[in-house]
Amino acid sequence: MSMRVKLIVPSGVLVEQPAAKLVAEARNGSFCLLPRHVDFAAALVPGILTLTADDGTETFFAIDEGLLVKRGENVRVSTWNALQDKLGELKQAVLEQFREQDEQEQAARLALDRLEANLVQQVLDWDGRRYG
Repeated sequence: MSMRVKLIVPSGVLVEQPAAKLVAEARNGSFCLLPRHVDFAAALVPGILTLTADDGTETFFAIDEGLLVKRGENVRVSTWNALQDKLGELKQAVLEQFREQDEQEQAARLALDRLEANLVQQVLDWDGRRYG
């Protein structure tokens, strides 16, 4: 007996596969779901999601925060980001993705700083013309 697990990211379904066991981490700690587990919902924190197939094969995902809902044999996991890889290689993949996001965030912050400085300069120029 197995569950049908669907991992969903904003761009679509990342994976849909059967699993005999699912291990994830919620705000109050790690948990394990088995096919006969009661219906369940949990807010997930960034961490490793592990799916174990009926034959014992494990599939690992590094996930961002998200939501897991188990209803009957169906399990839906929705998250902002997820990467599938071998357990030992997930750390490097996550670090690369964080570095990419940091660079994008720095560029966005720099653009916002420039906009704010320009706005302040325009207000000062306008204020100076009004009272000058």
